[in-house]
Amino acid sequence: KTNPKDAIAQLKETLDILEKRQAILEKKIENEEKIAKANATKNKRIAIAALKRKRAYNNEIEKMMGSRMTIETQIMTIENANTNLTTLKAMKDGANALSAIHGKMNIDKVEDTMDDIREQMDLANEISDAIAQPINFGDVIDEDELNAELEGLEQEELDYQLLNSDKLEKIPTMPN
Repeated sequence: KTNPKDAIAQLKETLDILEKRQAILEKKIENEEKIAKANATKNKRIAIAALKRKRAYNNEIEKMMGSRMTIETQIMTIENANTNLTTLKAMKDGANALSAIHGKMNIDKVEDTMDDIREQMDLANEISDAIAQPINFGDVIDEDELNAELEGLEQEELDYQLLNSDKLEKIPTMPN
């Protein structure tokens, strides 16, 4: 089996070789054009032979461009497959981690724990309510007695105001 990194390296090396070969062929094409132009009027046989070689070089470049496209596609496909493999492995590791976590839990354990929490919260609230209750030390406060005492204080205030009303300035009356 070929390692993906090794395969990609080999494919890139092949691309480099093809690019160099293409550059050489392009120079040969230029040279054949010069030969064809130089001999176009003097020696048609040499000019036509140069044009034939130029076409052959062009065909070779076309084939190499197809090969380069195939190799570039292979590189992308291998890189994509490698990324997919890495992603799948990470997802599988995540699923295994979840499975391990859930293996230590089940819905019955969760519900039991939640019931325990609710029970303890209720107990804590009952304790807080009990602590917050005032302590009367045996004195039971009668609301009716408190209301009667308040009415007595109000009456005293009214009586005081009535007794001291003569000290208030008299408001002059309007003539008819």
